[in-house]
Amino acid sequence: MSTGPGADSAPAPSTTTTMFSSLRIRNYRFFAIGALVSNTGTWMQRIAQDWLVLTLTGSASAVGITIALQFLPMLLFGLYGGVLADRLPKRRLLLVTQSAMAVTGLVLAALTITGRVEVWHVYLTAFALGLVTVVDNPARQTFVSELVGPDQLANAVSLNSANFQSARLVGPAVAGVLITAVGSGYAFLFNGLSFLAPIAALLLMRPAELHHAERAPRGKGQLREGLRYVSSHPELIWPIVLIGFIGTFGFNFPIWLTAFVHDVYDAGASTYGLLNALMAAGSLVGALLAARRGTSRLRILVGAAVLFGILEIVAAFAPAFWVFALAMVLVGMFGLTVNVTANSSIQTATDPAVRGRVMSLFMMVFVGGTPLGGPLFGWITDAYGPRVGLALGGAISLAAALGVGAMLARAGGLRLKVDLRRGHKHLEFVPKQGRQPVKRLPTAV
Repeated sequence: MSTGPGADSAPAPSTTTTMFSSLRIRNYRFFAIGALVSNTGTWMQRIAQDWLVLTLTGSASAVGITIALQFLPMLLFGLYGGVLADRLPKRRLLLVTQSAMAVTGLVLAALTITGRVEVWHVYLTAFALGLVTVVDNPARQTFVSELVGPDQLANAVSLNSANFQSARLVGPAVAGVLITAVGSGYAFLFNGLSFLAPIAALLLMRPAELHHAERAPRGKGQLREGLRYVSSHPELIWPIVLIGFIGTFGFNFPIWLTAFVHDVYDAGASTYGLLNALMAAGSLVGALLAARRGTSRLRILVGAAVLFGILEIVAAFAPAFWVFALAMVLVGMFGLTVNVTANSSIQTATDPAVRGRVMSLFMMVFVGGTPLGGPLFGWITDAYGPRVGLALGGAISLAAALGVGAMLARAGGLRLKVDLRRGHKHLEFVPKQGRQPVKRLPTAV
């Protein structure tokens, strides 16, 4: 991003990484505060939207269709969003996208509060929001590097996730109360107004303190260039493959949680909000632990993905509500660890000139798989019950984690060493005998 005069002389960030070190940077503080307010509204809308669709239709499949429509644009056009993020000034681009997202929330609020809302209105606004997200997501993800610089990037990515999960603690609980007291419309209204905070934050930033990043010039073949770049780097392609499987098959929580609350536990919107808040608590812990580490290792990514899949299977067959709720806390923690570790490891390993395209591919496979997984698992959940749906999602996530772990070890010239002696690491990746590991992967793995 071209940041104007003085951008090249932006002060160098501290290389010391603590849990909250990125917050020492003024521009990032504004960004984080605005995001916290907006994220709270986003979570309120998510809960209200899922519950509204379930109330209007009585169908988990309809919830899955709503989610699919919201993320379908990312699947169809996600890479083009990355091209725009690489070409255009990200701060100005975000001002446009955040304003457009506010409009979608306010329109849905007006329809719901006036009692005119129908399920196709929700489908349409979800699709419109998805179209804006195609550009907003890669621009927002890559703008972080311009706010904090390379030394604090992993920490800032983790804090962004902690920010999102902190809002997830508050948003669902408030949404549950609002839905019960006055209806879903006021949750949508809060979300629409909440975008004023990030818009104000972007306007208050000091452009001279942003870290200069070269913008990609207009040209042909930029999509293919980005795909070729990813395919030639195993430390990028395999985490993206893993996040694609988990995003498509393992992250269908709006479908599963609404079905568990409605069909298994015969409860209401407040219980749905509680389960989302418990998942958020676990996710927040995962994000803060990632921020404290300050580095992103692929072995952590694979290990967290394995545990995520196992815990989903355990949760699916939980004999009591409190066991299910506790399992959701742990699922949230390891699911967030997977997301943050993949995000920060990919960003730090990518050339800034193609980072927007790489991150758009990351987001495309993570959330763009939802139009495939959402309706599929909505149908499975309706036909065979929420326990079968959740267990199958966990099993696919577990298999993907084991497969990607094997491919990363092979690409890095590593093998799994098992040592059961006391005082030794019981499981460890070590170089294969007589072979030098691939140069780029040892520090990443």
